[in-house]
Amino acid sequence: MAYEMLVALEVIDDENYQAYRQAMKPILTTYGGGFGADFRVSEVLLPQESPNINRVFTIYFRDEAAKNDFFADGDYLKVKAEYFETSVASTRILASYGRE
Repeated sequence: MAYEMLVALEVIDDENYQAYRQAMKPILTTYGGGFGADFRVSEVLLPQESPNINRVFTIYFRDEAAKNDFFADGDYLKVKAEYFETSVASTRILASYGRE
C-alpha cells in the first residue's frame, strides 16, 4: 500500500528551497516516491502552530517503510542540511495515510 503525507511549510528562501527540491528528487525517486499536488498559499484562514504557512504539498512513497528509509538516508540528510534547513522556517505534517 502506498503511503502519502500532506505537508505544510513556511518557506523563507524560495531559491534555496528549489535547490533542495532538485537535489533531493533523485533520492526520493529511488524510494518509489514523488510529489503530488503542490500549492503556494496566499492566505491562511485558521492558523495553528505556524501562522506563516506558505507552501502545502503531498509527497508519496511506495510504502511506509520506504518513507522511513528515505528520511534516514545519509545522502538525503546531507541535502537537507545544505538546503532545507536554511530555506524553511517551519514544517507541519497535516496528515499521513496509506492509499491504494
